[in-house]
Amino acid sequence: MDFKQVFEHVPEAIVLISPDMKIMGATNLYLETTMRSREDIIGKHFLLEAFPEPSVAYEDNPVRISIERAIQTKTKDWLDVLRYDIARPDGKGYDVRFWEASHTPVLDGRGEVQYVIQETKDVTERENAKLALIESEHKFRFMADSMPQLIDADDAAGNSTYFSKQWENYTGIPVKELLEDKWKEAIHPDDLPGALRSWQQALSSGVESQIEIRIRDKEGDYRWFLSRYLPMHDEQGKIKMWIGSCSDIHDTKKLVEELLATNEQMSELADQVQLAYRKAENERATLERLIMQAPVFFSILKGPEHRFELLNTKYQALFPHLKLEGRTVAEALPEVAEQGFVDVLDNVYNTGETFLAEDIMVKLANSEGKLEDNYLTFTYQPLYDENNQVTGILVAGFNVTDKFIMKQKLQELGVSVENIQ
Repeated sequence: MDFKQVFEHVPEAIVLISPDMKIMGATNLYLETTMRSREDIIGKHFLLEAFPEPSVAYEDNPVRISIERAIQTKTKDWLDVLRYDIARPDGKGYDVRFWEASHTPVLDGRGEVQYVIQETKDVTERENAKLALIESEHKFRFMADSMPQLIDADDAAGNSTYFSKQWENYTGIPVKELLEDKWKEAIHPDDLPGALRSWQQALSSGVESQIEIRIRDKEGDYRWFLSRYLPMHDEQGKIKMWIGSCSDIHDTKKLVEELLATNEQMSELADQVQLAYRKAENERATLERLIMQAPVFFSILKGPEHRFELLNTKYQALFPHLKLEGRTVAEALPEVAEQGFVDVLDNVYNTGETFLAEDIMVKLANSEGKLEDNYLTFTYQPLYDENNQVTGILVAGFNVTDKFIMKQKLQELGVSVENIQ
């Protein structure tokens, strides 16, 4: 049997080393793993020539130390996982590698060490994955600790496994004690039962939970937080862990409460205004009915141009052929303006002084445009706004033409009219 050929085809990465560190043989898998040929390494010093490690002094090389220990003790020595970079065959730098190895001494008939078998395993991929996981965890912790929210994590059964530094900074409770359920002491006593119920429901149903709770800070003051727990699933859909976050909503919640209170006050005020408006509207409607049905003529003139805003039937009866509402006195009744009454209106509007006229003759145009004598008794009364500014004029009076004609006829008959009103 060709033991050399058998050795070379052993499906393990094995190299045979002499006590003076010379390489005596290697399996094919070892050569493949280390990117070497037999011509490259056989007969060469294992550490100084075949696989030098420039970053570590020879005396401190952990591989040398393990081999020497196996030779001295004549027992198998295990080497912990270590990084040992391998020079590339093309001479362009080194491959970063991680290894697990053991060194087994082979004794001769006299009990002396004849060879050392190194069985090695390239665990670079596994270690890189572990390093990536550690780096990922570091990033997660860094991000979680940097976030303003209070972040925590639980396993699938709901046991606490992580609290961010913000939890400790805010509550003053050390992370170690938070992991021992001390976090419950920071929750407002009135909110804790609801928070626990919400958490248990989430664990039972496997769906996220959300609840508003008050959390005490290290000064003893409580602030409102929105607490959420989200399940993280594995590739099979099973819950792997839970991530919790508590976001400060204190200022927002207080603002909403203030807005609701303000809205309630505004609603009450609006109701009062509505009642006042209805009362004023009713009073206005009543006053308007009185004006419209009064036995005297009324009109309201608005603004400095004296525009007809309201007039009753008695006033309209003076000008049955004209549409007065919305027009100014000057444009609707030019004959009145020519007699100087617009000037009188201007004076009342500008001075606020009431004008009273008794039994004066006013020429008014009839439907044919002819001027007729009318005898009127009336007042121009200024109207004021809430700032005591004149905004219009109230015109009120009687048409006394019939009474004036009757007086004239009685005088013609020699009857005294001094006491006739």
